[in-house]
Amino acid sequence: MTIHPSRTISVSIDRDYREVYDFASMPENFPRWAAGLGRRFEKSGEEWTAEDPQGRLIRIRFSPPNEFNVLDHTVFGADGETRNAMRVVPNGTGAEVMFTLLRTPRMTEEAFAADAAAVERDLKALKTLLER
Repeated sequence: MTIHPSRTISVSIDRDYREVYDFASMPENFPRWAAGLGRRFEKSGEEWTAEDPQGRLIRIRFSPPNEFNVLDHTVFGADGETRNAMRVVPNGTGAEVMFTLLRTPRMTEEAFAADAAAVERDLKALKTLLER
C-alpha cells in the first residue's frame, strides 16, 4: 500500500452551497475559473478535452451530477492518469469548496507547490466569480 503526501486546499464562498455546486459542476463553466486545469474545453462523448496549462492535450472525466456535491474528476494526459477529489459542503449560509491535491511519486516538491498554488488561484477565482 502506498500513501502519497496530500494537501487539502479550501475556500469559503458567501453563496448558497447548492448554487456553488450547480455552477462548479458544469464543465462548461470551467474556462471562467479553472485556468490551472486547462483551457479550450470541449465536450467529447462522455468526456471533455482541453489543453493543460503547458498546451498539451488532456482528456477529463467529471463525476456525474450527484446529491453529495462531489466534483471529482480524472485527468488523462501525457503524464498518465490523475484523480482529483473535490467537494462542496455547506458552511453556515454559504459554502466551503475543498480540493485534495496528492503528490505522486513522479512529482517534485516544486511541482507539488506549483500545483497547490494553481488550485488556490482557481478556487479564489471561483469565489470572486460567485460572490459578485
